Amino acid sequence: MHNGYAVIDLETTGLAPSYGHRIIEIGIVHVTPDGEVEQTFETVVNPNRDLGPVHIHRLRGADMDGAPSFADVAGDLADRLQGRVVVAHNASFEARFLHAEFERLGHRSPLKQASSALCTMRLAQEFLPGSGRKLADCCSAYDIDLVDAHEALADAHATARLLGAYIGSSRRDPRWATWGTLADGQRWPGVPRSGRAWTARRRTDATATRTRVDVATDRLPAVGGTAEATLYAAVLDRAVSEDLLAASDADQLAGYAAEFGLDAASRADLHRRYFGDLVEAVWADGVLTIQDHIQLERVARLLGVTDDELEHAVHSRQPARMGARSFSAATQAAPAAAVAEEPAIDLGEGSIVTLTGEMRRSRTEIEADLARLGIRSAPNVTKKTAVLIAADVDSLSGKARKARQYGIPIIEEDVLEAALAAAR
Repeated sequence: MHNGYAVIDLETTGLAPSYGHRIIEIGIVHVTPDGEVEQTFETVVNPNRDLGPVHIHRLRGADMDGAPSFADVAGDLADRLQGRVVVAHNASFEARFLHAEFERLGHRSPLKQASSALCTMRLAQEFLPGSGRKLADCCSAYDIDLVDAHEALADAHATARLLGAYIGSSRRDPRWATWGTLADGQRWPGVPRSGRAWTARRRTDATATRTRVDVATDRLPAVGGTAEATLYAAVLDRAVSEDLLAASDADQLAGYAAEFGLDAASRADLHRRYFGDLVEAVWADGVLTIQDHIQLERVARLLGVTDDELEHAVHSRQPARMGARSFSAATQAAPAAAVAEEPAIDLGEGSIVTLTGEMRRSRTEIEADLARLGIRSAPNVTKKTAVLIAADVDSLSGKARKARQYGIPIIEEDVLEAALAAAR
């Protein structure tokens, strides 16, 4: 059995190390081969340059007072990754920055090829078919809380739990052992340890205020097409969610597109589809604020979307009940799913259901009853889920949000129990 996993997340000053961007925070979670969290490590990293989107990662110059540089933590970092399968959500991004930082010190990272790291975003295509790319979207399918997003350790911990959910649903899959064998053969550079202590960020009770456009990126669907298109769309997610919408950021996106082998026509088509999906996600609760429109205009400029295409995307996706109104100065909560008084259950053999919330009976009992009818219980919500069974149909759980996003019916456990009783 291998040594387990090192799940890593990085906060950076921007999109691309080739433009001088640096790592400013590292979060690592060690996970056992069985998917259990062992221990965690975190530190801020002084990049000796401006910190980029401080309104997103909430790290400021004062937080770097006394913080170690990457050179100071490189030895410890290499030791904490050595012999473990390196895992990240959108591992291509983390691998690129780690390689650049080690190369800056005259060393080579074994992650020069992004395929040398295990990517939970790519695995989502298998374990969560139809799911979006972002970590928050994947986590919601398993009811994994993602708190303090854009903090390295918080994102690494959520990714570790997502990895554990994948492992738990496929323990006999031989690929987990294959990844362990690959990690055994990787050699991280022998950088001398500096003795500098890792320094966690200074935390307060304040949390970041995310824009509605940023939140909408959590709900974007898969782009389809090639793996390279998915990787590029993930970079777009990061640029939009971190509000990296300047001309220099457009240049960096062009660099990524070239690296991923996307020609101009393919990139333009992906930009249009991405922007349309983003507008639809912003419109999801039936409201588009003036602030939303202003930010969407900035995204449109970044992606080369024309003013006419912008207005068409906005108005063609406007919910019918909004009539001629395009904007509202107020926001409102998404409506709870409407449930009929006696929703019908039409579950045939081979149907897939998911449970959420604290039921009166144990899940083991309920799942056993379903199994006797040939109905399979899944721990996560995907587009293949036939129905979500909830202790509360108005549940705010991640699974319930995902079910509403996919248009999957949500029924109460009483309705299920009545159907099970009738089937006995």
